[in-house]
Amino acid sequence: MIKIQNLAFSYGKEEVLKNISMDLEPGRIYGLLGENGVGKTTLLTLLCGLKKTQAGTIDADGQDPYKRNPLLLQEQYYLPDEVAPVNDRALGWAKATGKFWPRFSQENFEAILKEFEVNPQQKMNAMSAGQLKKTYIALALSCGARYLYLDEPTNGLDIPSKAQFRSALMKYTAEDSTIVISTHQVRDLENIIDPIIILDRRDVLLNATIEQIADKLYFDYGTTLHPDALYSEQLPGGFIQVLPNSGKLDSKVNIEALFNTVHKHKELVKNLFSHE
Repeated sequence: MIKIQNLAFSYGKEEVLKNISMDLEPGRIYGLLGENGVGKTTLLTLLCGLKKTQAGTIDADGQDPYKRNPLLLQEQYYLPDEVAPVNDRALGWAKATGKFWPRFSQENFEAILKEFEVNPQQKMNAMSAGQLKKTYIALALSCGARYLYLDEPTNGLDIPSKAQFRSALMKYTAEDSTIVISTHQVRDLENIIDPIIILDRRDVLLNATIEQIADKLYFDYGTTLHPDALYSEQLPGGFIQVLPNSGKLDSKVNIEALFNTVHKHKELVKNLFSHE
């Protein structure tokens, strides 16, 4: 369990995160959403201890990540958006790097690379950007860490690789893992991320499960515009509209429409979910 309380962080005079509080529970794949510059990457680097909190606390199993306790380090993996080419073959690199995680599986690493159709004998500095990203993803998913922080993992992946990533994420991570995925590509991940966290500048606008969202908001895919819709967007053959779910009707959550609704009605949505 990770507990974040009153977290704040600034770059000089530029305040990025202010008074952020939330719990991150085991067995969840959190989707971390937000516009550019709202602090998604900063939050991930704070969670894994690469940056020090300037105010507030992060408690990961009773430990401060910034203290870099080896017992916590071996339970977490942070995958940045941009990854570095290495003058080594993927197999040798993984075998050497994986030693930092006691539950690392070379067998799983090779199996994931096979699913990604990446040659494990290829030198990483000779790989395409997509192949290199998939190699790092394979290590992240095979290291056996309970805490996975993935920053834009589908950036640079082609359409088949995105499906392979989703499959590998579900297959090779433990059920009690806490996974936080920062992404702009919500359609790549909308079937696996739950709960949804939406950051604004210095604030958390939403932190709710798909079930909670569907209970509070109704997503209409009809052809008639509703005057009380919080958000509407024209689609081929009709509209996607988001309304308060006063009738407690069932609907499929559309994460892009949810994101736009939250940003259009920030205080309303915060109040709507404040008792969750």
